[in-house]
Amino acid sequence: MTNAPDQTPTLDDPFAPPGVAWQRLSPNYLRMKLVLIPVVWGLLFAAVGVAVTIFLGWDRLPSWLPWSALAAAVAWIAWRMFRAPRVFRRWGYAERDEDVYLTSGLWWRSLQCVPYGRMQLVEVEAGPLDRAFRLASVKMVTSSTSGTINIPGLAAADAAALRDRLISRGEQQQAGI
Repeated sequence: MTNAPDQTPTLDDPFAPPGVAWQRLSPNYLRMKLVLIPVVWGLLFAAVGVAVTIFLGWDRLPSWLPWSALAAAVAWIAWRMFRAPRVFRRWGYAERDEDVYLTSGLWWRSLQCVPYGRMQLVEVEAGPLDRAFRLASVKMVTSSTSGTINIPGLAAADAAALRDRLISRGEQQQAGI
């Protein structure tokens, strides 16, 4: 995404890895999010509705309140479902010879660069939902004040391969791994 000298820079230029293509998350990660959004938010809205009903009493609720709350819940869940694929497409990582780039963020974009020499530990994690969708996360613990860099939603085999490459490159550069 580098521009020729005569081209105007784009807003994505500060978030592009120099000379390397982004590796994206597994499509299963998006599937998992699209399943979890209505379930988790639906349960949360239902719990709040039950708590308000118990606290105030069903007979004291205005007749419009349950319908308004339901409309708000449906609108919020629809917004989250609409937004999820866009957030998913913004995640990416790029491996270079001396560092790893990680980008994310829909509204507030973020680009992190982790030199292999700053990595202290590489972890692979997969909770029950991750395993159900055959996913894993790779965490890099660094010697910086920000601490941990997380790459979620990788296919389990890709996460293991990334872990091995990070460890190998860290050892080659005599990093703290």
